[in-house]
Amino acid sequence: MSRQIYLFATSKHPDAISAQSLQVCFLKPEINFSNYDHLIITSKQTIKALKQYKKEDFIDIPALCVSKKTADAYKDFGGEILDFGDGYGDNLVKFIEQKPKETKWLYLRAKSIASDFVAKCKADHYSIDEEILYVSECAKEALEIEVERDPILIFTSPSSIECFLKTHNIDNNAKVVVIGTTTAKALPKGINYEISKFTSIESCMELALSLR
Repeated sequence: MSRQIYLFATSKHPDAISAQSLQVCFLKPEINFSNYDHLIITSKQTIKALKQYKKEDFIDIPALCVSKKTADAYKDFGGEILDFGDGYGDNLVKFIEQKPKETKWLYLRAKSIASDFVAKCKADHYSIDEEILYVSECAKEALEIEVERDPILIFTSPSSIECFLKTHNIDNNAKVVVIGTTTAKALPKGINYEISKFTSIESCMELALSLR
């Protein structure tokens, strides 16, 4: 009998039991976008939060995005793309360092973040302001999901692991797939895991299906 795959993410997949890990509450701080040369966007939730503002106030400010998928989503929204990374916040530092330290950046972010790349850049005297546009809380789906024995668990963010562990344990017989190294760091010590080839749900599912 093949193992059941459980996907903890914001998206669903037909070959897995999908559970929303987080529920999002959007915030709307007052922002003077005209003060900035570039935006930093590290999630699609940020793009959703930006819909609360007048589009003409920010849409022409080029954005540095965490991944191609985020960049594509922002481009579809009508935004201008400066560049994009490979899915890891830490790897955005090299793009920021290509610009003069006087460049004015605005990092639009969640209340809780996994990477401290902005703090590192600030310590090196790059000019980056931060605004919190959304807060994430554990969703009921992830907290209450019933998991069969010997599952394959897919985690797509550190918070998806944290929320799962509030009400579950990861059994030693479980196979664990994570979307990247930052997510892997959130796992309890001693848990074996495999990292997907690419930072996408499709890549995670491909790996999970191979483990069945």
